[in-house]
Amino acid sequence: MTKSIRLLSGLMLALLFVQAGIAFADTPHGDDKYRPNVGQEGKDVIWVPTNDELVAKMLDTAKVTQADIVYDLGAGDGRIAIAAAKRGARSVGIEFNPDMAALGRRNAQRAGVGDKVRIINGDIFKENFSEATVITMYLLPDLNMRLRPTILKMRPGTRVVSHAFDMGDWEPDQRIETSRANGYYWVVPADVAGEWSLEGLDGGPKGTLQLTQRFQRVGGNLTIGKNVQPILGAQLEGNRLSFRYLSASGSLQTVKAVIKGNVLEADQQGGTSYSQVKGSRR
Repeated sequence: MTKSIRLLSGLMLALLFVQAGIAFADTPHGDDKYRPNVGQEGKDVIWVPTNDELVAKMLDTAKVTQADIVYDLGAGDGRIAIAAAKRGARSVGIEFNPDMAALGRRNAQRAGVGDKVRIINGDIFKENFSEATVITMYLLPDLNMRLRPTILKMRPGTRVVSHAFDMGDWEPDQRIETSRANGYYWVVPADVAGEWSLEGLDGGPKGTLQLTQRFQRVGGNLTIGKNVQPILGAQLEGNRLSFRYLSASGSLQTVKAVIKGNVLEADQQGGTSYSQVKGSRR
């Protein structure tokens, strides 16, 4: 994968070269019409390619299939967009450098996926990539942080993969490691914080679920009648929330919910009992 990244100090630049695996040649970078140089300057950026091993691992981690729309932010020569298209996905790359964008389009044609790849000559902070199901990027931390609010507003369940750099205190769901470079993986979480009114718990009683949230980390309390207890083992992936609690009889119950806006629908199971739970946010 190739990415545009900001001009760095000598130390950070050296780190990027190590992370990118520059000492190991992968896919050629250019053609007779345009041949970019590793480290060349652009609009407040330099160009550094990511090795093919990490490209494959990033797409593997995101589980890219033909059902996906992959947006590559800072597409460079189109490498990751092409790799995603070879897995059947529809790919869109956004690249500020017009010569690089044109090279990416030619590379897609040469790779036989020109019908699945679109390389836009544009600015990642101005183009609309809200339709993406997967986002890939190789940007410095400050650019990641500028993009983070936009990414967090995207459809819950959108997968995000970054080479080398994280997104601050938004902890990754998974760290990616290869022999030559590392990356990070996130799933955009739904907004679940607040007070939820539930019906159907234990097959009948109403309850109140109070949730607190920091990105994908969720905690809270469940109130049924006069019994208030913390929820156990809460996990949030996209719009799917699961947690456990103790019923009035003392049996451990598992709730698996799908949240769409202010509506919650869940299955509750514990031992041989099963019930459907519905809820709404107050």
